[in-house]
Amino acid sequence: MSLAKVPVTIITGFLGAGKTSLVRHLIETANGRRLAVLVNEFGDVGIDGEILKGCADPACPEDAIVELTNGCLCCTVADEFVPTMTALLNRKEPPEHILIETSGLALPKPLLKAFDWPDLKTRITVDGVIAVADAEAVADGRFAPDPELVARQRAGDTSIDHDTPLGEVFEDQVACADLVILNKADLVDEARLAQARETVLAESPRPIPVIGATEGRVDPRVVLGLGAAAEDDLDARPTHHDHGEPHDHDDFETVAVTLPEQTSQADIVAKVEAAARAQNILRVKGYIAIAGKPMRLLVQGVGTRVRAQFDRPWRPSEERVSRLVVIGEKGFDGQAVAAALGA
Repeated sequence: MSLAKVPVTIITGFLGAGKTSLVRHLIETANGRRLAVLVNEFGDVGIDGEILKGCADPACPEDAIVELTNGCLCCTVADEFVPTMTALLNRKEPPEHILIETSGLALPKPLLKAFDWPDLKTRITVDGVIAVADAEAVADGRFAPDPELVARQRAGDTSIDHDTPLGEVFEDQVACADLVILNKADLVDEARLAQARETVLAESPRPIPVIGATEGRVDPRVVLGLGAAAEDDLDARPTHHDHGEPHDHDDFETVAVTLPEQTSQADIVAKVEAAARAQNILRVKGYIAIAGKPMRLLVQGVGTRVRAQFDRPWRPSEERVSRLVVIGEKGFDGQAVAAALGA
């Protein structure tokens, strides 16, 4: 057994920033390096893991892509994270590098602390924490679902000196990062990309690289092999939750919506866009069965920006069921969303 620790890259970032695109790109450009991927999702229906399993290859076979959908990793260390990591390390051919894609609602620092767990600290090390951010959203300052309302509240009430929960999530992710990727850089011009970079650097407690990317396409040599040993560097990563402030996912709610077969791609995209406008929706993702189409439609939305593409044929053993996972801030009307989508 090798005495060298297996490097782990934690990929964090806001909902819809492009974490899965980055992981998929790293799988496709592994160049023979044996990878394993741990995907953590908020809610009980896994979508990102399915996306990644669709691009499994010998360097990262399907059984090396593990989904955890029972809660945030940083909140389920003993029950979920440690046993899963131990199983990966005990494989006959253990991975040479492990990628962890956190939930968009997860705080990375509590997960870093989990690497001090006795069963793990002699076997793995955090090679680096990569924060993926949506370049357009950062440039626009949209870290809350309604930043204009927050601004009006601030102007009218001087006692409001805290950020929205989403703002704190973003800031904590940047504070822990060794590298920030401003994804979807093709949606902004150079001036706005520079503005987004300045915003990120203003939130970072130390100088870190901030790079632009499209569809998560970053040279793996830039992302992997940082050698940060981040678990030993926690004091340099100060966050909002360092002094006992609780980490509470009750700020967010998730609803899984099952839909009948849809008549067209355009119709379902229009329904998702309309629902996002009408309700306080942060993120939508899932698969749709389109009448007469042998392939499943992958739908992903961030706010009112919705993208859809056919990703692979339905397997003979699969039921052609349309299912979307919708994430919103606490109090959003899940039943109204389901009705708007045609459930």
